[in-house]
Amino acid sequence: MHPSLRGYVTAVIGDAVAQDGGAQLADELNAVAHLVSRTNDLAVTLTDFGVPVPARQAVLSDLLSSRVHPLVLRVVLWAVQSERADDLPTVLHELFEYAHHLQALGPDQVRAEEPVYGRTAWRHYASGYAAGVFEAVAQTAEIEDMEDELFRFTRIVEANPELRSALADPTVSPAGRQALLDNLLGGKVRLATLQLAKVVLEGHVRDLVAALDWLVEQAARARGWRVARVRAARPIDDGEQQALAGALERLTRQPVELQITEDPSLLGGAVVQVGDLLVDASAEHRIAQLEEHLLGAEGTTRGIGT
Repeated sequence: MHPSLRGYVTAVIGDAVAQDGGAQLADELNAVAHLVSRTNDLAVTLTDFGVPVPARQAVLSDLLSSRVHPLVLRVVLWAVQSERADDLPTVLHELFEYAHHLQALGPDQVRAEEPVYGRTAWRHYASGYAAGVFEAVAQTAEIEDMEDELFRFTRIVEANPELRSALADPTVSPAGRQALLDNLLGGKVRLATLQLAKVVLEGHVRDLVAALDWLVEQAARARGWRVARVRAARPIDDGEQQALAGALERLTRQPVELQITEDPSLLGGAVVQVGDLLVDASAEHRIAQLEEHLLGAEGTTRGIGT
C-alpha cells in the first residue's frame, strides 16, 4: 500500500473504526476486496491500465454506492486513484487488514508500531492525510480559514527560534512534541488544523517552517488555488495586489492567492514564489546583480591589460 493511501485511510476512517460500530467499516472493505477478486469481469476492468481512472472509479461507485458506508466508498475510490491498476485486488485486501488494525488498536497505537518512514515516504503519507482531511470539509471558506490558521502559525514558528527548536527537537518523542502543540493551539484553531500540524511533527522534519508552508500549499490546492508567497519591502495596495495576482494567474494558468509578508531588508521591490517558480524583483537583488556585473567588468579589464 502506497504511503499516500495509508495516510488518506488514517484521516478518513481512523477515528471512525475506533468507535462503536467501526468493525463494520473493516468488514465492508473485506467484502469489497472479495467481490473484486472473485468477480472476473470486474477484476479485469479494474486492473486494466487502458481503462482511465475516472472510468474505473465510476464502475465501483455505481456498484458500491448503495451497498457500503460512504467512508468505505471514499477509501476504495482513492485506492483506484493512488495505486497501480494491477495491484488493486491486493491493495483492497491490505486496506481491510489496515482498517482491522485501526479498529483493534486505534490510530495512535498503529502509528507507534509501524516502521519509521523516510522523508519522501512521510511526505506522501502526510499528503494523503491532508487530502482526506480537506475532502471532508464541506465549505471552501472553511478550508480557507484552515489555510489562514496554518499560515499564521507558520509565521509564528518562523519568528520564534526557541519554539521552532522545541517542536523539531529529534530527541523529544513525537507524542511529546504533539503535546506541546496541543498546549499552543488547542482551542485556538480548528481541530482539523491541529491534526494536520500534528501529522507534520510525526515525521523527521529538517525544516519545520518549510514543512508547515507545504501544508499551507496543500490547503490552497484543496480549493483549487496556488499560493504565491510574496515578500515585499513595503505594503502592497489593493490595486497592486490585483495586478500581481492577474500576472501570476496568466503565468501559471490557474488562480493564485497572494500570501504577503513585509521585509524591509529587501530595500525595494518584492520576491515572489509560486511553487518552484521564483521571481526576485527586489532592490537588494538588483544591487547584487549590479555589483557582480561591475566586479566582473573590472576583472575583464584588468585581464586585458596584463
